[in-house]
Amino acid sequence: MTQTRRVQSRVAEALKLEPNEQDHRVPLFPVMTTGDKITDRRLIEAGGKGLFTKELDEALLDHRIDMAVHSLKDLPTRLPNGIVLACIPERADPRDAFICLKAKTLADLPAGAVVGTASLRRQAQLLHARPDLVVKTLRGNVETRLRKIEEGEFDATFLALSGLERLGLADRVASLVDPVAMPPAAGQGALAVTARADDAEMRGILEALEDKAGAIETAAERAFLAALDGSCRTPIAAHATLGDTGLAFLGEALTTDGAQCWRRSETIPRTADLLGAAITLGDRLGRSIRAEAGDKIVRD
Repeated sequence: MTQTRRVQSRVAEALKLEPNEQDHRVPLFPVMTTGDKITDRRLIEAGGKGLFTKELDEALLDHRIDMAVHSLKDLPTRLPNGIVLACIPERADPRDAFICLKAKTLADLPAGAVVGTASLRRQAQLLHARPDLVVKTLRGNVETRLRKIEEGEFDATFLALSGLERLGLADRVASLVDPVAMPPAAGQGALAVTARADDAEMRGILEALEDKAGAIETAAERAFLAALDGSCRTPIAAHATLGDTGLAFLGEALTTDGAQCWRRSETIPRTADLLGAAITLGDRLGRSIRAEAGDKIVRD
């Protein structure tokens, strides 16, 4: 809801609405998704990433809503027929945050410490870096996960810095994770707004919210994900950064136990069609890893 209100305000600005018109002209329509309801097990056990989008997709196609706000990292790389990714608003810091009351960094944790996470990516990266740690499932909203750390049920966890900042909880961060040492999820830090493909008016409004740099970065990351058949079943990380001279990309895929890791990195110069070049780059590097790793990471 916090991030949806941010988009609501941006849409109201694009429509040049007065503050008192916002809730009437751009009303919020809360939707509880299946993914929100599942707090006792990994999403892979219940169907995967689409659990955060199914009900929102249905509401769009039924014309109950005109746009849907997602965390981009939760959005499948293939959208249902009739729905498009209309815009990516300004991207926040994509890094992971280390949450712990007993240590400053992951390296400082003692052997046998219990780290909670529901992310297969974070589990694999943790075990790759520190196979001496114990990783257990930790689900629930941000406040629930922080409370379980405070109560000592887990020694540490990782959360997206962007989510903590949007909730005003950045003071709970022990340290920020180096995105080269442990790349974030593809699309982390970015919101995604979807709309009906045939709603030209809404798509035109949403174009004004687009973060051009964020769109290019996340396009490369999502192309990498798609090339690897990325889902909740495969630990995949990707981090693209657009600078003055070009686009730097780093991506990796791991076995779920963290024993093996395949990495690719490359920087491409700015071109006239940088978005297209970014997609090509992500796709090519993802296919390269898939060809090398095979069924060690891609399973039916």
